[in-house]
Amino acid sequence: MTTIELLHLHLVSDATGETNHQIARACLVQFDGVRVKEHVWSLVRTRGYLNKVIAGIEINPGPVLFTLIDNELRQKLEKACRRLEVPCIPVLDPILRALGDHLGLESHGRPGRQHEMDAAYFRRIEAMDFTLAHDDGQMLHDLEEADIIVVGVSRTSKTPTSLYLANRGFKTANVPIVPGVPVPEELFQLKRPMVVAFTTDPARLIQIRRNRVLMLKQREETDYVALERVRKEVADARQLANRQGWPIIDVTRRSIEETSASVLQKLEERQPDGRGDVDA
Repeated sequence: MTTIELLHLHLVSDATGETNHQIARACLVQFDGVRVKEHVWSLVRTRGYLNKVIAGIEINPGPVLFTLIDNELRQKLEKACRRLEVPCIPVLDPILRALGDHLGLESHGRPGRQHEMDAAYFRRIEAMDFTLAHDDGQMLHDLEEADIIVVGVSRTSKTPTSLYLANRGFKTANVPIVPGVPVPEELFQLKRPMVVAFTTDPARLIQIRRNRVLMLKQREETDYVALERVRKEVADARQLANRQGWPIIDVTRRSIEETSASVLQKLEERQPDGRGDVDA
């Protein structure tokens, strides 16, 4: 098997290219030790621009992942890739064919429809505004408007996960559980939102907190990073969640995407006919 020192990967799209990027990322993590140079070609909707793309592929030959609706542009790109002897992969074709066969319909064939400013787009904007306003225990008076409320001790990825969920269209508040500080009564009076508790391994949490303390140039040896104190803090938060019947998610060494997927799974289990299709 030939070893490639540097893989030139061309992502060609008639829209933003985000779909290609995410698919490429998901696939490349399955291969160890591969250095990748991504060449992103977005908004490819004219023959003139496609000629520039093909010239770029000639300079740095490598696999091409593309999402192009226009048949003329597709055929031109595929012909060029055959000439250059590089793989040319239409990443959405198998999915569109399978869905079309199942639905008995043909796709619209309009580029970038997922990025149009439709109701779902404005719902995401509204969710992001709500989430930013309700970060770190702020504005507790209207938590009932949230879809999801994340609780947990400090440094358990509450804020980044909340922002990720907001980008999916879910109004997400997050409330910290702080030793010695009463848990806000508002959390115990909620009816609509799902409250989910984040927990983590105490040793891993201490490591993350130490890095935070060093970054802020603060004194390192405090209760904030003391092992027994942190163990108790994590245990107390877990006990609170168990008493309230809140689902618990262990975020130890999980990515934001993985944690968010677990949150949405819990939400789907709670309300199977609810808001699982917000970002569709």
